[in-house]
Amino acid sequence: MKTRVTELLGTEVPIIQGGMAWVAEYHLAAAVANAGGLGLIGAASAPPEIVREQIREAKKLTDKPFGVNIMLMNPNSEEVAKIVIEEGIKVVTTGAGNPGKFIDAWKNAGVKVIPVVASVAMAKMMERAGADAVVAEGTEAGGHIGDITTMALVPQVVDAVSIPVIAAGGIADGRGFAAAMMLGAEGVQIGTRFVVAKESIVHESYKERLIKSKDIDSAVTGRKNGHPVRQIRNQLTREYLKLEEEGASLEEMEKLTLGSLRRAVIDGDIKTGTVMAGQIAGMIKQQNTCKEIIDDIMSGAEKLLGNR
Repeated sequence: MKTRVTELLGTEVPIIQGGMAWVAEYHLAAAVANAGGLGLIGAASAPPEIVREQIREAKKLTDKPFGVNIMLMNPNSEEVAKIVIEEGIKVVTTGAGNPGKFIDAWKNAGVKVIPVVASVAMAKMMERAGADAVVAEGTEAGGHIGDITTMALVPQVVDAVSIPVIAAGGIADGRGFAAAMMLGAEGVQIGTRFVVAKESIVHESYKERLIKSKDIDSAVTGRKNGHPVRQIRNQLTREYLKLEEEGASLEEMEKLTLGSLRRAVIDGDIKTGTVMAGQIAGMIKQQNTCKEIIDDIMSGAEKLLGNR
């Protein structure tokens, strides 16, 4: 399937793997790239040289396009922005801030810039700044989220900008892909389903927790302090929401969550760790390879879209 997104990215299919902190490392990014999509290395808050190392390791595993996701609130983002250019990365997605100050340098180096947005206003701002496309991410997504649902957000963003729109949040199979296309998107970004990919380094306990999840098993913490995060309900979410209700300080709540994502992803602590996942976790029934995931999504979508 060819769209403006596949032309932009140089991929076989218009599927991007989400740049999830601790999860989106070089094994997963390379596997998604080899399967025809765009794999992403999630820079998150990693030291810059670790990001460089991840990029170089991915290059050993694939000769297909892959990119880097940069969290702009990371104090190291400026150094990571330079490393992306030095290492010849051709696609960058961004979150948690405005990439405006980096866009000229990236564009001059031939880097495609795709910010993740949660509102029409941000999408329009990013287009004016020179973004090549935007990821319109609905509140169904895992991790840091906005307020608007994917089904409401995507068509409004599509109507507001002329650059390609990639839909994210609540997409796990061919039905979700086809729905995104009918809303005007030209590609999708998928996170949660790739968490349980066989190539993913995520701890087996985390993967099994997602596979066992039901439709109502996610909770959003941090709405009151302006930092909403969707994750699977557990002891940590209960304690956090209780602190929120009691009006605890942001510092107190940050202390509770410090290192919690790593504990879940790497150590398999699914009780006091942050088990980030989208609302589609209940649709995931087994582990598959990245190729199996992408082939399943595309075959299902093509049947619904009439191979157009």
